[in-house]
Amino acid sequence: MAKQQRLLMDKLSTVDGIVAELAREELGDIIELTGRINALQRRLGALAKAAAPSLLAMPGVGVLTAAKLVGESAGISRFKSEAAFARHAGIAPIPVWSGNTAGRVRLTRSGNRQLNAAVHRIAVTQIRIDGLGKTYYEKKKSEGMSTPEALRCLKRRLARIVFNTLNTDHNSANRAAGDQLPAAA
Repeated sequence: MAKQQRLLMDKLSTVDGIVAELAREELGDIIELTGRINALQRRLGALAKAAAPSLLAMPGVGVLTAAKLVGESAGISRFKSEAAFARHAGIAPIPVWSGNTAGRVRLTRSGNRQLNAAVHRIAVTQIRIDGLGKTYYEKKKSEGMSTPEALRCLKRRLARIVFNTLNTDHNSANRAAGDQLPAAA
């Protein structure tokens, strides 16, 4: 990206006029902001690797998604179960009974929309790439579920995996911190 920005700046430096001047100024701002974004992303990456190394190993989970999951969950130990985590994230299905639709469920519109969006990004990415997420999604579709229903099922499954992964990382960090405490005399 920086190479294209430099090439464009070189080309703009040979052009006169107010439009070229404004374009150079705008491009300078873009270059500066890109550098700041990259620096923040590196810092977030280091923090996410320290807080949830296993989460980053999941397909579809990048640095920003992992940071969002860790930050928005605000301490995974506050949830008593993966179902409580899914409910908080707005991923737990709620029953819909109206007329002859007994047994149908839909996603709730409540819950932490940022957590829901992060799990949704993981689900969409896993559907795109070959792997367990795509296999599970295709299995649900072959069972007769619609696309949104299959996606809902995958998101609920991923919420369980994310909760367990965050819980494992949290427990590992606590054990490591406990190992570093000095023994009482």
